[in-house]
Amino acid sequence: MSEQPKLQPPKEAMERLLNAMSHMKASDLHLKVGYPPYYRIAGHLRKVDMPPLPNSAYVEAMIEDLVPPARRHEYEERGDLDFSARGPSADRFRINIFRSMCEMHSAIRRVQSEIPTFEELTLPEVYRKTIMQSLEGLILVSGVTGSGKSSTLAAMLEYVNQNRSLHIITIEDPVEYVYRPKKSIISQREIGIDIPTYGEALRYVVRQDPDCIFIGEMRDRDTMLAALQSAETGHLVLGSIHCSDAQQTFSRILEFFPRQDHAFIRSSLANSLSAIMCQKLLPGIAEGTRFPATEVLLNNSIVKDKIIHEEDEDMPAIINQCHEEGMRSFTHSLCELVQTEKIHYDTAMDYAPSREALASSVKGIKTAAQTLVGRVRAPRSSS
Repeated sequence: MSEQPKLQPPKEAMERLLNAMSHMKASDLHLKVGYPPYYRIAGHLRKVDMPPLPNSAYVEAMIEDLVPPARRHEYEERGDLDFSARGPSADRFRINIFRSMCEMHSAIRRVQSEIPTFEELTLPEVYRKTIMQSLEGLILVSGVTGSGKSSTLAAMLEYVNQNRSLHIITIEDPVEYVYRPKKSIISQREIGIDIPTYGEALRYVVRQDPDCIFIGEMRDRDTMLAALQSAETGHLVLGSIHCSDAQQTFSRILEFFPRQDHAFIRSSLANSLSAIMCQKLLPGIAEGTRFPATEVLLNNSIVKDKIIHEEDEDMPAIINQCHEEGMRSFTHSLCELVQTEKIHYDTAMDYAPSREALASSVKGIKTAAQTLVGRVRAPRSSS
């Protein structure tokens, strides 16, 4: 029988696990009592060659040096805590510790030290165009957990930083990417360290003379209302929201408010919204690669009218009709990813809003390409 690996002292084990994340190209590390550690690599969980973590005391000892001392009481009171920290090799991590069956568990995300570009993320040109043209208004990046929202917003903020002279204030829980001033000046505020709550940060942010405000996550009524008010008063506001597509984003926003406020919120959205950019992260053909499928809704006169009159169900049709303005549907994006051989056709089908629409789009492109090739190869008539 092969000898089982021995359990290292907790702090040594933690140092080894964090240091190996970059080498393994792991996005996340999961620590759960009774299980060995798991990495998430290219979207899939992979078990680490270590014995199961024996108890909560061992996990707490692993995490102990990373938890901000001033915030430890929050975990004790609530059983959940988000924070950011630097590991032993100076890499940054976004860490959540949470109580499960009276045991401490943890989910740790490695934050890339280099802020990605639009090209590296393979995002369409409309992202760059929108962030440059929007002097004010609300830009929402939407998607489920793990869809790359944080990376996309980081690329947008860094593009502003490189190309526009603005005062940018970020409100994050926790801070992920760290920005260095270029053309812009930047103030990054972390909830629980620099300011107690989102509500307090947003209450004072407009007094700090911002041009651009980044809200890490639109998670409740107060953050959403503050974002709308800031956008309406001439600020550029960026934020993320957990939704799968543009139509559902409107439903999600309205869920934050009582029914009697919906008409007011719709009016505010119609006036302040600049764009909703939704994305899903799909496994690529090449092993270990992932590519975003994107849906983009830009606010124009038709969209404003639909928002006010509660006709959100028409948004997909508007997106399909306004491709020339830069709007994009998931079907169009999936078709592009298949055509450029970034993802498999079967993968696209698994994520397609309508399998029939995607099949038709892919078939149409193939037919058009075959027709074009036939025309190029057709012999000239002798006359």
